[in-house]
Amino acid sequence: LTKNVPMFVCTMAYPTVPCPLHVFEPRYRLMIRRSMETGTKQFGMCISDSQNGFADYGCMLQIRNVHFLPDGRSVVDTVGGKRFRVLQRGMKDGYCTADIEYLEDVKVC
Repeated sequence: LTKNVPMFVCTMAYPTVPCPLHVFEPRYRLMIRRSMETGTKQFGMCISDSQNGFADYGCMLQIRNVHFLPDGRSVVDTVGGKRFRVLQRGMKDGYCTADIEYLEDVKVC
């Protein structure tokens, strides 16, 4: 998953760290639903950036569980995965997307 990755522009996420989300905006409700229906169960998380819309670096979040509320909101249990760099920004149905490349840590000998 490196092309047209859905991006949640909200907070900072880190590998292996849980990131619970309360999703209420229609664009992100759609994004979460699509992530679940397509089976990827993941999306990128970046903080906001006033010039580019969102930061050049972020972290993939893996959805562990979603609790859908009767009014359409949801509580999403995610955990941080791989870090990435944004190569190109896009938009789909109101939410941001990006082409990304994953970052590799330098191994310590």
